[in-house]
Amino acid sequence: MSRPSLVVHGHFYQPPRLDPFTGTMPRDRTAAPAHDWNERISADCYRANAELGNLGAISWDLGPTLAGWLQDGDRVAYRGFVDGDRGVNGMAQPFHHPILPLASAADRRTEIRWGVRDFEFRFGRRPTGMWLPETAVDLDTLRLLAGAGITHTVLAPWQVDGGPVVDTRRPVRIDLGEGASILAVLYDEGLSTAISFDPSSTVDADAFVRERLMPPFESDVDEGGFAVIATDGELYGHHQPFRERFLARLVGATAPVDRPYATPSLLDAIAAAEADGLPTAGLRERTSWSCHHGVARWMTDCPCDSDGSWKTPLRAAFDRLAGGIDTATDHIAASLPSAPDPWVARDAYVDVVIGAASRDSFVGNVLGHEAAAAAGRTLIDLMDAQRWRLAMFASCSWFWDVPDRVETASALRAAIRAARLIDSLADTDLERRLIDDLRLVEGETADGAGLALMAMGAVGAATAPNIDRPENPSARGLRATG
Repeated sequence: MSRPSLVVHGHFYQPPRLDPFTGTMPRDRTAAPAHDWNERISADCYRANAELGNLGAISWDLGPTLAGWLQDGDRVAYRGFVDGDRGVNGMAQPFHHPILPLASAADRRTEIRWGVRDFEFRFGRRPTGMWLPETAVDLDTLRLLAGAGITHTVLAPWQVDGGPVVDTRRPVRIDLGEGASILAVLYDEGLSTAISFDPSSTVDADAFVRERLMPPFESDVDEGGFAVIATDGELYGHHQPFRERFLARLVGATAPVDRPYATPSLLDAIAAAEADGLPTAGLRERTSWSCHHGVARWMTDCPCDSDGSWKTPLRAAFDRLAGGIDTATDHIAASLPSAPDPWVARDAYVDVVIGAASRDSFVGNVLGHEAAAAAGRTLIDLMDAQRWRLAMFASCSWFWDVPDRVETASALRAAIRAARLIDSLADTDLERRLIDDLRLVEGETADGAGLALMAMGAVGAATAPNIDRPENPSARGLRATG
C-alpha cells in the first residue's frame, strides 16, 4: 500500500524596492518599526521559516531581486534558502518578475537567462524548474523555458485543458512542437485556496490534515496520490502571523512521525509520476493564477479591479520608452570599440548586477582589455540603462486598483533612471517624452507625471523630472481607457 504524497510550494517574492539612483533601500515609514518592508517581512516570514528549517522541507522559488537584498539584509534568512535548497527544493524565477506574455521576445529571453544565472550563482547548480511570475504563460514563453534547460513549471489547474476539474494529482506534459515538451505541475486548487484565503484553515495543522487533506485520498489511498499546495511564501508568518509553525507541523520538523502521507521533494514526486507515464494537455494561453481574465489585469481594464483604465497608458508609456532606449542602445553600441552586440552583452551583464563579476572584468570581456576608460564607462551606463528599463516592467506595478502605490512609484523611478542614463549618453529627450506620456495615466492623487515627481521626491532624488512645462494639448481633458 502506498501513501499519498504532499508537496508544499512557496512563491517567495517582493517588489523591487532599491533606489536606482543610489542602490540603497529607502526608509519606508509605513513599515515601522522596521526600516522598510523587506526588513519587516523578512523578520515575520523568511527568517522565521529559515530558523524552523521549513525551507529545507518545501519546494520554493526565490525572486532574484529579493535574494539580492537578503544576501546582506538578512543573512540568517538567506542562509536558510541556500542550505534549504539541498539540490532539489529551489526553482528559478525570471529576474524582475515581469508578465512574460506581455514582454518582447528579447526581454523574455533576458529575464529567463538572468533568472537562471542568478539561481546558478546562489545555489551552485542549474535549475530544472522555473516559476513564472503570476504563473502568466503562453506557448512562446514555455518554448523559451525549454530552450534554457527548464523541464517543469507550476500552473493553476484552469491553465490547461480540462479546466478546474482536471486531475491535479499528476503533472501533465505540454507539447511545444518540433519534438519539445515541458511538464506542468498543477496545484490543488481547493487546498491552496483554503491556505491562502481562509486563516481558520491554518490554525491547526492536524485538523487541516484530518478535515481537508486526507478525505480526497481516502477512496483511492491504495494507489497513492500527489497533491501540490502552492501559495505565496509570505503567507507563512507575514500575511498570516505564526503560520510558519503550521508549515513546520504540516511537512517540517515538528510533523508527526506517523503522518499518513509522504513528503517528497517536488523533483522526486515528478520522477515517480513520470515512471507511470504522464498525460498530455493543451495550454490555455495568456492565463495566470491570480486573475481569471487572462493577463488583462496587467495591461488594461479587468473585472478584478474597480477601475483599471490607467494601466494601458502606463504600459504604453513604458513600451515607448523601452523602444527609445533600445534604439539608442544599438546606435551607441555600434560606436564602441569592436562594435559589440549589446543584447549579448545585456544577457551577460547579470553577473555584474548580482556581484559575480566586476565592472572592469565585464568591460574587458566585451570591449577588450585595451579599451579606453571612457568607452568602458559608456558601456556600463548603457547596460545600467537596460537593467532599469527591464526593472520598470515588474508585474506589481499593474496589479492593484490604482497607480498611487509604492510599487508603481518604484517602477517610475526605474524608468526615469533608465531614461536619464540614455539622455546623458545620446543627447536624447526620453525623460521629457516619458513625462508627457505619463500625463495620460490618471491616479487618485495626481496624474502619472505628478506621481513620478512624488516617486522621485520619496527617495530624495537630486533632480526631479521636468513636469513644469506647457501641458500636452493632446492630453487635455482626455481620460484614457483600456
